[in-house]
Amino acid sequence: MNEDYLELIEPTPDITSKKCKIIFMILNYCLEFGAYIIGICIWYLYDYFIAAAGALLGFIVIGIIRSKLRNSAIPPSQREFQYSDKEIAQWYTSKLIC
Repeated sequence: MNEDYLELIEPTPDITSKKCKIIFMILNYCLEFGAYIIGICIWYLYDYFIAAAGALLGFIVIGIIRSKLRNSAIPPSQREFQYSDKEIAQWYTSKLIC
């Protein structure tokens, strides 16, 4: 008989203080809309093609930042699960900032 089983997933921690909620919201919006904001800013300053390249580069940079935050905040036993930007920001804010 095989004794392999998955442990239960630990729930996402709650954020209680107002300062931590503000940090969480800023981090969440930066992870969700950071690449688009970079693309729009470059489009305003330069041209369509440069903006498309800048948005692509911004998407890659935001993805790297997202993975660094995920690997530093989420426990190693739970890294095989998929997490949204909101959950990553919530884990990072509750575990490492507050």
